[in-house]
Amino acid sequence: MKRIFTLLFWSIAIVINAQEIAKNANAVMSIPPGYYSSATGTGFILKTQLFNKISPHNTISYGSGLWNLFQTSDDRPDGFVWEIYSNCNFIFGSVANGGQQDDGTLGTAECQRYNKEHTFPKSWFGGSNTSQMYSDAFIVMPSDKKDNNLRGNLVYATVNPSVTNSIGNGWKIGSCVAPNYPYSLQVFEPADQFKGDFARNYFYMATCYEDQIGTWQTLDPNGDTVLDGSNNKVFEQWYLNLLYSWHIADPVSQKEIDRNDAIYAVQGNRNPFIDHPEYVFQIWGAFLNTQTNYNLSSVSIYPNPSTNGNVTISIDISLDEIVIITINGQVLQQIKKPTFENNSYSVSNLPKGLYFVKLVSSTNSVTKKVLIN
Repeated sequence: MKRIFTLLFWSIAIVINAQEIAKNANAVMSIPPGYYSSATGTGFILKTQLFNKISPHNTISYGSGLWNLFQTSDDRPDGFVWEIYSNCNFIFGSVANGGQQDDGTLGTAECQRYNKEHTFPKSWFGGSNTSQMYSDAFIVMPSDKKDNNLRGNLVYATVNPSVTNSIGNGWKIGSCVAPNYPYSLQVFEPADQFKGDFARNYFYMATCYEDQIGTWQTLDPNGDTVLDGSNNKVFEQWYLNLLYSWHIADPVSQKEIDRNDAIYAVQGNRNPFIDHPEYVFQIWGAFLNTQTNYNLSSVSIYPNPSTNGNVTISIDISLDEIVIITINGQVLQQIKKPTFENNSYSVSNLPKGLYFVKLVSSTNSVTKKVLIN
């Protein structure tokens, strides 16, 4: 029997200022005045304008340069290293000085050493340690050495929810189950709290190295499953959809903002998708497949467009979660394990604008667009 869910919201103003969009836990940005004054276009024109702004940047040394930067860019509030794959309490600094940064020893178990992880694998751009991206702090992040070795150069993607992992902070390795994934390949699914971070890392790479990334497609088999060989769209369709879904589901945090500021102080450029999350849709929106039904049958949202702020979702299966997201990536409402009154939730006073409605079942999800006129 078809169940009907109607979503209830109080009036929420659409915020289009990027500093407000990225706000999470009272996040505060430090964007230099006028930094994005030349970013006036849309689509790939905007992407090239951003390339011209962020591509010229200082090259940090892969050794002491990054180790020193991590102490400000990846410093947890409790003073330990904020690394991406484990829940370890790593101490900054060399082993000789009482720290735990990698010295070529140990790393056979978690929490022994932290090292440097190319979140966008170096083999995907040829692996040259003389290239600027090799030590680009936006994609090189501290990580547990053992977990880093297990990831290798695997693609970040989603694996079956039944897969478990006894170590790490929630990451998993398994066969890819991302929607419309056309290959048979082992992938690495990061913890939920870092998925948006990594997606924005990848959008940064597509932009900062726009003049080079079109030639990287065939340099590595794993990279070939992700890159489409162009310098504008950059990503295969399945991966662009996945990255965008992560970007939306895991909005910009204060951690990312602080890291962006710390890197800017040394490297001299910024990640525009942290400062302005809405740029992702402005650049790639025409290609995003946000309405594909991923095994959630007979989904319909009506009226769409809505002229009175009321929306009804009709679907054949029960949902575990409903998330409403603005076009700029702000999560307006997250309903976990929704319960019903008369089999419905009611919508009232939803402001004019375009929204994404993410519907999550036990094993699948689908995102739909809803327009309020």
